[in-house]
Amino acid sequence: MKVRPNRVGEEIRKELVSLIRKGIKDPRVDTLVSITDVEVTGDLSYATVYVSRYGSDKQRQDALDGMKAASKYLRGELSKRLKLRVVPELIFKLDDSLQYGAKIENILHQIHEEEKQNADKYPEAESSKEGSEEV
Repeated sequence: MKVRPNRVGEEIRKELVSLIRKGIKDPRVDTLVSITDVEVTGDLSYATVYVSRYGSDKQRQDALDGMKAASKYLRGELSKRLKLRVVPELIFKLDDSLQYGAKIENILHQIHEEEKQNADKYPEAESSKEGSEEV
């Protein structure tokens, strides 16, 4: 893995976050949109920007469409802010990792609640577990 594409990707991510907060006037791109990662190719010609937004699937897709619509503006602003000969072409993709993490968290919470309910229903099973640990 090369160091320069990683550094350029991180700088692009920082600048895009700043531009989203201050510069994009598209109502589909609001402050709930976050840039989770930017992967830049080795020749610095393309940057895949992973976009996440908390909300419904329609809101997430609208945010992605808004980012795609603003890609020329964003690339122009990046060329002003970054000292690169050529600013990579921006490719936007939805990042489902936050929703996936929330789903896993919900499942773990349900399992924990079920274990609590089972412990309340069958307290003797809990005491037999404790007795077997002492041996």
